[in-house]
Amino acid sequence: MEDGLTYRDAGVDIEEGEKLVDAIKPFVTSTFREGVLSKIGHFGALFEIDTSKYKSPVLVSSTDGVGTKLKIAFMMGRHDTVGIDLVAMCVNDILTLGAEPLFFLDYFATGKLQTGVAMKVIKGITEGCRQAGCALIGGETAEMPGFYREGEYDLSGFVVGIVEKDKMVNGRDVKEGDVMVGVASSGLHSNGYSLVRKVFFEMNKYTIDTYIQELGRALGEELLEPTIIYVKGIKRILSNGISIKAMAHITGGGMPGNIPRAIPKGFRVIIKQGSWPEHPIFKIIQELGKISDEEMRRTFNLGIGYIVVIDESDAERTLKLLEEEGYKSFIVGRVEKGEGGVIYE
Repeated sequence: MEDGLTYRDAGVDIEEGEKLVDAIKPFVTSTFREGVLSKIGHFGALFEIDTSKYKSPVLVSSTDGVGTKLKIAFMMGRHDTVGIDLVAMCVNDILTLGAEPLFFLDYFATGKLQTGVAMKVIKGITEGCRQAGCALIGGETAEMPGFYREGEYDLSGFVVGIVEKDKMVNGRDVKEGDVMVGVASSGLHSNGYSLVRKVFFEMNKYTIDTYIQELGRALGEELLEPTIIYVKGIKRILSNGISIKAMAHITGGGMPGNIPRAIPKGFRVIIKQGSWPEHPIFKIIQELGKISDEEMRRTFNLGIGYIVVIDESDAERTLKLLEEEGYKSFIVGRVEKGEGGVIYE
């Protein structure tokens, strides 16, 4: 049956998958760091922990995706930035516990594998890994005919990090009077895109090419701006002996949904409105969609992508260290005793 049905006839091209693996090897291996033992193509990825560096190591893991921001990438035909978002959403989460990212794995699924597109996505992932200082040591590419629309794909990411048990940042030392340093976002990051797409494309009939004066660029370019990875800034603070009491990654749920996850019971945070410059994209969305302040706060980061809680005496030094690493940061609030989660004043 030399001319019988093949897997390729059913829509899965094994040779194309093998071609992709060979093509990505150079830039994937460029992310390798000390501890990586395996090569690309093994059934499992190996990473050795340096036990001489830790007395009581704790592994910290997280998984996430990019969400409907991918729809913007499809509309733009641009695929080199969403991989950065994928890494950022995972590593910024484990960073809140003080963990150093060690290695990353990705899952790329599509209806019909296009090597050129997949390579751009994975190059973005490797760039995110380089920014975070972690190794991309494994992943999976799945070709699933009939499952995704033509030209579309989905992404998932998985990160593992490490932290010394007695140095874990878990809110235990938070006290009244501590201040909250907010580290600026680059814009929307990777949250709220279902609402964003409804406001711009459905309600107001914008296109990805619509030029927005306040932003100084086309809408599509703004919506694809990658999520900031905060690893270098936090490592700089910790390496300078500053005690970080708690941290929060401001993603879906905004400040009200994420800060209380990092603060012990019996405390609340007071956010001072106007203490940081809000990115213009948020005002545009709010006005076009006629969205309430409360809904904006619980959907978007509103210009602050990461929160660091420290002693008031360390505030100015922390701001300076973050600035030296290229991060914009501001004193955005304080901690006080009481209930109520996050309160704006």
